[in-house]
Amino acid sequence: MPTATESDEELLASLEPGSFAVFYRRHVEDLVAFFMRRTRNAELAADLTAETFAAALVARARFDPGRGSASAWLFGIALHKLARVERREAAERRARRRLGMERIELTDADIERIDALGSGPRVHVLLERLSPEQRDAIRAHVIDERPYGEIARRQGTSEAVVRKRVSRGLAAVRQRMGPRA
Repeated sequence: MPTATESDEELLASLEPGSFAVFYRRHVEDLVAFFMRRTRNAELAADLTAETFAAALVARARFDPGRGSASAWLFGIALHKLARVERREAAERRARRRLGMERIELTDADIERIDALGSGPRVHVLLERLSPEQRDAIRAHVIDERPYGEIARRQGTSEAVVRKRVSRGLAAVRQRMGPRA
């Protein structure tokens, strides 16, 4: 049974059930704080923390204490995860500029309204009025919460096209919903 007195290096090397959990508990708050300072987005910070620990768990056998401490190794993984997100966001900004699309920022009231509409039959009617491409893109991204890249691969098109379909479809739905109450 792993103990809190074991070093990080010992915890990563151990095949004992629970050893990685001790390592996780030891570093999770520092990692969340790191991502919060860098992203200023609690949801993204939580996602990146989970991705970092998942990658560390999978790669723990490759950890080499001769190259540095376990915490430095963990934060190295974190930096790679953060860099990937920053590259993806920069690409999304370029694509939006190229397509002349603004980022849609939803308020809490917008989200509540969407949730209310999504639970009623009206949403199905509004979606059915869209083109099949827009309807499928919205269902995949908004309802199923799949990333644009995955949708594009499945549909055999580019991310920019999928983004445009979602954006135009949501704009059409918004227009058909009428003015805000």
